[in-house]
Amino acid sequence: MHERHMRRAGLVGLALMTAAGLAACSPGSGAAPTTEPAASGAEAGPRLAVSYEGGILVLDGTTLETLADVDSEEFTRLNAAGDGTHVLVTTSEGFQVLDTGAASGGTPELTDLVFEADIAGHVVRHGGKTVLYADGTSDTTIFETADLASAGDALPETETIPGVEAHHGVSVVLEDDTFLTTVGNADGRTGISVTDASGSVVATSADCPGVHGEGTAKGEAVVFGCEDGALLYQDGEITKLAAPDQPYGRMGNAYVSETSPLVVGDYKNDPDAEGYLLSQVALIDTAAKTLEVVALPEGVEYTFRDIARGPGDLAYVLASDGSIHVLDPATGEITAEYPVIAAWDGPVQWQDPHPAIVVAGDVAYVTEPAVDAVHAVDLTTGEVLATTTLDVAPNEVAVAVG
Repeated sequence: MHERHMRRAGLVGLALMTAAGLAACSPGSGAAPTTEPAASGAEAGPRLAVSYEGGILVLDGTTLETLADVDSEEFTRLNAAGDGTHVLVTTSEGFQVLDTGAASGGTPELTDLVFEADIAGHVVRHGGKTVLYADGTSDTTIFETADLASAGDALPETETIPGVEAHHGVSVVLEDDTFLTTVGNADGRTGISVTDASGSVVATSADCPGVHGEGTAKGEAVVFGCEDGALLYQDGEITKLAAPDQPYGRMGNAYVSETSPLVVGDYKNDPDAEGYLLSQVALIDTAAKTLEVVALPEGVEYTFRDIARGPGDLAYVLASDGSIHVLDPATGEITAEYPVIAAWDGPVQWQDPHPAIVVAGDVAYVTEPAVDAVHAVDLTTGEVLATTTLDVAPNEVAVAVG
């Protein structure tokens, strides 16, 4: 591991402060993880990691058969590492490596390998690199994604870019090593800073109160959510995209396809609204540099876990009515509806188990915690391909494509 100190030098002068709270992606903590034996006889192919209170299941992506059940902390978050076989589990020590066996067909294992981090936060995958952010220090750890798959019993070589002031943030590395990172401190988050490969600052913005989340669209157009819209970085320039609702129109998560210039964001325009269900989405055209807000049909509500991009660069919204609604980001129209699970209520706390969707190719994996179930759905037809009932309530999910 080595540190790129010039990055830090480029960021030191940026002290941008506003008050904002942590968003719905903070990691949890609990007891130290252990592993248990897994099922045998599985083949290589997609696998699904499913967290539950105190553990993680690994399921066969085709049959949804349970291949492994490992102990972990009381609440963990799951992130695909991007190499097709590993999942990064947020723990009190950092990002722990879960080998799902998707690439080899081997027995899943929660390894002893941990990318150490003080309050493990966001994981970003782009341009052949995996980027880890530590909220407790604002340090960014970067490694070549493919190196994790070939590292064996050791962690791959990493690069660490030290943070300046700790906050709940995120970083992105582009293909030319341009480094984008959020700026903030214990009192709030305010904007982003962009440095080139030498560590020189090339662009900054303090015009993003509560900056949260990111997404990289076609042409390496990067979007960050703000409490009053979004920031767009592309080709060396930062553009503020104002929300139609002011002073509060919050986008906190970006759902992207790297083959589409269109970004879908979650959207909230009432800072005092109770609960976590949302009924509008933000649609960003990174080519036209526009942001518009679209209201979903009555009764169609979702949380931050319930939007994914999939076939045709469309967006797939797992709504509280129990259906997957197919959203065309170009028009804001719902083009199809696939009933999958029973209607559900929003969570009391964002960490509570509630339905979630992740996509691999043409297949969506949908959780139904109310009945301890997981479903695989063909997004081209709406057909439910497989269903399994677990002995635990599924919470977060991540897929390794094999």
